[in-house]
Amino acid sequence: MARRKIIRITVTSLLVVLVLVTAALGVVGWYYSGELLEPEEVPRRYPETALGVDDKNVVLAESKLTTLRGTFGIVWPGGTAKVGDVASAKDGRVERPLLEGTAPPEGTKVRIETDVYEGTPKTSLGLVYSDVAIPGELGDMPAWFVPGSNQDTWVITVHGRGASREEALRVVPQLHGAGLPVLLITYRNDAGVPKSPDGLYHLGDTEWHDVEAAIKYAQGQGAKKIVLYGWSMGGAIVGQTLARSGLAAAVTGVVLDSPVTNWTQTLNLQAANRGVPTWLTPVAELVSGWRADIDFDRFDLVRNPPALKPPTLLIHGSADGTVPAQSSRDLATAASGLGWPLQYVEIPGADHTSGWNVATDTYRGALGDFLTRSVGAKP
Repeated sequence: MARRKIIRITVTSLLVVLVLVTAALGVVGWYYSGELLEPEEVPRRYPETALGVDDKNVVLAESKLTTLRGTFGIVWPGGTAKVGDVASAKDGRVERPLLEGTAPPEGTKVRIETDVYEGTPKTSLGLVYSDVAIPGELGDMPAWFVPGSNQDTWVITVHGRGASREEALRVVPQLHGAGLPVLLITYRNDAGVPKSPDGLYHLGDTEWHDVEAAIKYAQGQGAKKIVLYGWSMGGAIVGQTLARSGLAAAVTGVVLDSPVTNWTQTLNLQAANRGVPTWLTPVAELVSGWRADIDFDRFDLVRNPPALKPPTLLIHGSADGTVPAQSSRDLATAASGLGWPLQYVEIPGADHTSGWNVATDTYRGALGDFLTRSVGAKP
């Protein structure tokens, strides 16, 4: 009798522990699924300090971000500037040449941005553009259209998670110089755009419909060929457009910058960044899949490539701390066997979506060669 009682108590205790562990995993999974799926208003922080001007150089207090090599934007309340590579760094002062804009006054709190341009194509680049509305399945989505001399081939830019269409402004002058019309789009859950029915990001699983709507709009304006250009999660959206859109055959070229081509590897990296065991990634995927009806396997472009594989330029920074460069390396290695004409360019030392900033000449050279060779744009 006593033995049965002990067994009963032991089994009950194990069940209680199992329930508690399951509940704890559920809470963790829900939290990280929220980090992944829930759009949020990113607070505008200004962690760096401007120390004035020395000759034609902007002087900044030394930090990890102010000492980044390359060309970057500086943003502060009421002002923006574009600065070049580090001219000097000593005694806690970092000097960078002022390339565009006005230097922030001494003592101003500023932010370093990979987006070196803010505002519209007119205010930031001096380019003629139109505000257009793209009819989507959830409603109209605002976009900027910069015309080009080549009316047959349009570029559609797809920004990353939590970013905006301004992310693409860095490359618009080169695209415009190649004669290509550029459509800088927004998609569901962006500011000023209808939200998804559940209010969540779907990581490309539904957002591709908005890119398809942009392709349809471009075709209605006379475009015969489409180049899709995606950054970060925008790359995942482009991948799903190729795989699932009935209009994918119109896509004759793709450019991917720091793209998500494997969400599992991306979540593992981000878990490691937070000190979270990577064995929790499947839990986050399970809960995210349940909340947003997402099949994470379909995003693995090595194991599940799209049937249509247009010529692709893939660019990734070796020091990307958000989306692992290894995912792009894996795709580049597999491309030949997949029958995918893909060129891979890795930018040493570049963090997430900062390849253009860190190695502008290398980036522009690769992009220009791709547009000429694969898209037929003018040099």
